[in-house]
Amino acid sequence: MSQQPMQHTPRVGFVSLGCPKATVDSEHILTRLRAEGYEISGGYDEADLVVVNTCGFIDAAVEESLDAIGEALAENGKVIVTGCLGAKDDVVLAAHPQVLAVTGPHATDEVMRAVHLHLPKPHDPFVDLVPPQGVRLTPQHYAYLKISEGCNHRCSFCIIPSMRGDLVSRPIHEVMKEAEALVDSGVKEILVVSQDTSAYGVDLKYRTGFWNGRPVKTRLYDLARALGELGVWVGLHYVYPYPSVDDIIPLMAEGLILPYLDIPFQHASPRILKAMKRPASSENVLERIRKWREICPDLTIRSTFITGFPGETEADFQELLEFLAEAQLDRVGAFAYSPVEGATANALPDPVPDEVREERRMRLMSFQEDISTCRLERWIDREVDVLVEEVDEEGALARSCADAPEIDGLVVIPDGEHLPVGEFARVRITDCDVHDLYATPLS
Repeated sequence: MSQQPMQHTPRVGFVSLGCPKATVDSEHILTRLRAEGYEISGGYDEADLVVVNTCGFIDAAVEESLDAIGEALAENGKVIVTGCLGAKDDVVLAAHPQVLAVTGPHATDEVMRAVHLHLPKPHDPFVDLVPPQGVRLTPQHYAYLKISEGCNHRCSFCIIPSMRGDLVSRPIHEVMKEAEALVDSGVKEILVVSQDTSAYGVDLKYRTGFWNGRPVKTRLYDLARALGELGVWVGLHYVYPYPSVDDIIPLMAEGLILPYLDIPFQHASPRILKAMKRPASSENVLERIRKWREICPDLTIRSTFITGFPGETEADFQELLEFLAEAQLDRVGAFAYSPVEGATANALPDPVPDEVREERRMRLMSFQEDISTCRLERWIDREVDVLVEEVDEEGALARSCADAPEIDGLVVIPDGEHLPVGEFARVRITDCDVHDLYATPLS
């Protein structure tokens, strides 16, 4: 009996750039690739072609994405481009006309069609190659859960709606099914992400769905309460400060979801907020923050701000610093304004010189340092649960409920070399610096 020659299994390389929403898009594509029998290559040399998921939000991200495409072409030669920069196919093709295909973001089907065209899929109907939770790029103990796509806002500095479209919420039963699969696979923390998490369900008029045989509205409050029943950490990210956010805080006080809010306020000057097309009032925000902390004293608030927006005066910037002094935010990131091709803010008068934008960014971050340190000092001498990230002979690195992965600080545990990675541990906080906490494990 003659032996059949071994069939080559097609291998796809993958480069994933950008934000957590893009990471979720990458995971969907990788899941489809594995489901269809493709192997995922860890390097360019072994891959039959390479998919590059790009970012195109600011100029630096565009440059990084174009460099990544160029590197993939140089090392492999066969490249499919997807993601936010892919929405500007003219930019990609002008720089790299030899790419095989270009698609926009959230385009798994289009990417798979391009892969099929240039690397026909294998066929093995007898093997299930994908676990129920899909293929993920995050460690086993945490995962991003994307609940919607697109955004209905038209902030003048942002081009995301032109790349990802208007808000499209996922049905709540679908979201909960994915969340349950993640928990069943061993995930200890779910990070809820979207372009505008607070708006979840608006496009569906908060339609009632069903989960575990009971009705649940397609609304952030109901979703947060349902996720809180799964027995894992649940954090909310990219939360727009709608009034409905006030209803979420009691869930945090009850311990159903993490006492953590990621809210990009962007500025505090009413004049600049109006130019940004951000409907917000710093006085109202400050009052709401006070009320939130009355309900949930351990609430951690992270935010981001833009310095040097067109028309920003020194008085506007001082108003922003005064807001930070009053708000006492826990975590703050700042970006010097960067013109993005296609953003309406580019046409605004009185652009701020580059050096002033950067100088204000540095002043803001320096100003915030003392505030962040003071906010961390409240944890000293307290016992808290942490999720262990890394362990070596020098100890362990972990995260508290106040720390989102890769963007916030860490809990450093010098004598924690025995702690298991990906598991919870109980520690006592002993010290802090500007960004991190220090702790000792409890027996």
